[in-house]
Amino acid sequence: MDFLLSKKLLLIVTGGVAAYKSPEIVRKLRSAGADVRVAMTSAAQEFVTELTFQAVSGQDVFTSLFVGETDSGMGHIELARWADAIIVAPASADFISQIATGQAKDLASTICLASTSPILLAPAMNQQMWKNLATQANIKKLKQRGFLFNGPSSGEQACGEVGLGRLAEPETFVAVVSDMFKTNHLSGSKILITAGPTQEPIDPVRYIGNRSSGLMGYCLASVAAEMSAIVTLVSGPTALPAPKGASLIAVNTARQMFKATLRELDSKQDIFIGAAAVADYTPVKTAMNKIKKIEETITLEMKKNPDILAAVSQHPNRPFTVGFAAETENLERNAMNKMKKKELNMIAANLVGLSDQGFGSSKNELFVFYKRSKSHIPRAEKLQVARSLLNLIAKNYKASKK
Repeated sequence: MDFLLSKKLLLIVTGGVAAYKSPEIVRKLRSAGADVRVAMTSAAQEFVTELTFQAVSGQDVFTSLFVGETDSGMGHIELARWADAIIVAPASADFISQIATGQAKDLASTICLASTSPILLAPAMNQQMWKNLATQANIKKLKQRGFLFNGPSSGEQACGEVGLGRLAEPETFVAVVSDMFKTNHLSGSKILITAGPTQEPIDPVRYIGNRSSGLMGYCLASVAAEMSAIVTLVSGPTALPAPKGASLIAVNTARQMFKATLRELDSKQDIFIGAAAVADYTPVKTAMNKIKKIEETITLEMKKNPDILAAVSQHPNRPFTVGFAAETENLERNAMNKMKKKELNMIAANLVGLSDQGFGSSKNELFVFYKRSKSHIPRAEKLQVARSLLNLIAKNYKASKK
């Protein structure tokens, strides 16, 4: 159940009498900690009202490509990008046919076509419609494309017939949807991640810090746990809850983060991801008491902090090492220079100082560089960016072992 905490799920409801079960699916997923939004086809609205789903989801309901979405700021493309996963329940025979043939004739089918997130279909239809060769051909085609299925189950149907075609029961969805986020890409691998800012004390009440929220590193830790890794997160001060499935080591200063990181390397980590925004310098002296506002100017003498990334790269128990480069200009050149200088396996670079991504934002965009190649992870929610980045890391880590 923990795998659904804070996950963004879009439930698409298509036409069919089984739509009366869909509000209960929303309740179950929300109880497991997910943020659930609902999109309905016009046929679905003949069976269950939009108001019902507004009540159980606590969110606006999306019903049209052209009406309503603009007011809430969530058009079909934004919805497709927002969702960590899409669930279609019930999925009618007609809707299954639409997406199997790549149609985008309404909001629901357009979202499915525009999304790169995993899609779960929960079929519900007459037992003869389910057995029809055309339906089975569509199911086979969608499975080959990576679509996932829950059900159908067997039993008495609304039409009075008995057989396969009933919508899977609502209580099954929490476990099935949770499994969508579990992979074995990093099964058993020990991953050490640094995250957040550091705070370098000036006096007992003041410090030098930066704008990092720690969200990117925390998302990486959550996703690594989803991928069945053994995760240790060394974090500077943040307002974020500890990621489920990760061991958290809280620190304040760059030197504390340095010591904690090297101590963890003694247990032979497989992968290190340096996502923390570590202060480059720290005051030479920390005042014992609060510095009073007496002088017109004040001068702080600073000294370099230890370089965590370089130390990890040169460590006798050196893991597969991934760095981050937060840049405001010359992104590729600066990132490549850092990767070469510190002898990294990979580096993920992003532009900071922008209002809609990076520090202080829930979204990010990464340019990832590694041996003889590079990749671009488009701007998206940081949890989605973390999944894309860890898939790249897993692929390159496994290649390095060969």
